[in-house]
Amino acid sequence: MVELVEAIAKSLVDHPEAVDVKEVQGRQAVVIELKVAPDDMGKVIGKQGRIAKALRTVVKAAATKANKKVIVEIVQ
Repeated sequence: MVELVEAIAKSLVDHPEAVDVKEVQGRQAVVIELKVAPDDMGKVIGKQGRIAKALRTVVKAAATKANKKVIVEIVQ
């Protein structure tokens, strides 16, 4: 899942070298934390959060196929 989020995020931003993705194990789910450069934050979130929602939907579909629960968080 980390590779998927990283690939999508790098294709969206102007500074792909600043993309940082970490996987944190929670009790009931895996949390994927996505960090990007401050000026790329809007590109990852999108208008009214549409791109962020689409990213979460793609990851959720891939996680469901792997029988996992994954949460994507965009952090600053």
